[in-house]
Amino acid sequence: MRTLTRALIAAALLSASVANASETVRADDARIVRMGRTVAEPDGTVRFGYSGVTLTLAVQGGRLAMEAAGGGANSVVDVIVDGGAPTVLQLDPQPRSYELLKDAGPGPHRVDIVHRTETWLGVPAIARFTTDGRITQAPALPSRKLLVLGDSVTCGAGMQRPSGPDAADKGKPSWWNAGASYGMLLGQALHAQVQLVCFGGRGLVRSYNNRTDEYQLPAFYELAIPDAAHPVKWNQADYDPDLILVTIGTNDFTQGIPERAWYVDTYVNFVRTLLRDHPHAKIALSEGAILDGEKKAALTDYIAATVARVGDPRVRAIPSIHHPGDSADAHPTTPQHAEMARELAPPLQALMGW
Repeated sequence: MRTLTRALIAAALLSASVANASETVRADDARIVRMGRTVAEPDGTVRFGYSGVTLTLAVQGGRLAMEAAGGGANSVVDVIVDGGAPTVLQLDPQPRSYELLKDAGPGPHRVDIVHRTETWLGVPAIARFTTDGRITQAPALPSRKLLVLGDSVTCGAGMQRPSGPDAADKGKPSWWNAGASYGMLLGQALHAQVQLVCFGGRGLVRSYNNRTDEYQLPAFYELAIPDAAHPVKWNQADYDPDLILVTIGTNDFTQGIPERAWYVDTYVNFVRTLLRDHPHAKIALSEGAILDGEKKAALTDYIAATVARVGDPRVRAIPSIHHPGDSADAHPTTPQHAEMARELAPPLQALMGW
């Protein structure tokens, strides 16, 4: 009886200890897995601009809070608990605490935080996480690595738009949904981790408004955070992709078909940069979903000329099928992004032998 009493007391003390346990960790803690281009500050704050950046935590506990700032008024993330439906969270510009788990049971729980929006809408900063239990090691990312380079379509812009009268109110941050974009879906289909490097309105040589003094793909490819006011350089050695998919050109052709030599020369130089930076990667060049007619034909020709001039067997042209968006917006819709991923996966699998 005395032994049983001691055992019951010990169990009660252990239970009380677990109930009162808590842990606060910096966002750059090694147990938190980060996918995409991020920058860790000396105080442990993790900043990012590109769409699709994902932080994954494993939590042994029923509560989890995140201290974060949006870096602008329009930064939006998805919070996904245990693989369930995403909760859309718009971040305040200034730091504050957000409850990600509340009375969720003792766990374990998986929590994914996915950046829905893109750099020009805000550069989020996540400082720390606090749980009533403990943070454990999050699942490792797939060993295969996919790098997707593009514009607003790659960023998931406009794809979550509503139908009816609300569709006229363009540009709401909640319309972005990088987590369901064709690039992220390709990662799932190819069993690969994904890095999206994209910027809305930009192209290979010029923006949609004909400006050439903004970051275009060859410039923002070099950056971890492509914020013109506070750019942060990216170390290409930090991510060695197996496959690079380039879908750029829509914005270059908005003001008309760009001059052939200018475009092809720039593309050839950029592809040679990719080959130099990532000597093990195969590279697929595609024209994207929006262009059609003579503009699509011209870009297809420019891509073919680029592949021929580079003359490397690691570089291929992969055609894209036109997806017209809808009457409210030319950006592909969420179902069209799913179709794009299904269409692109087979030729990419054949290219890689996956």
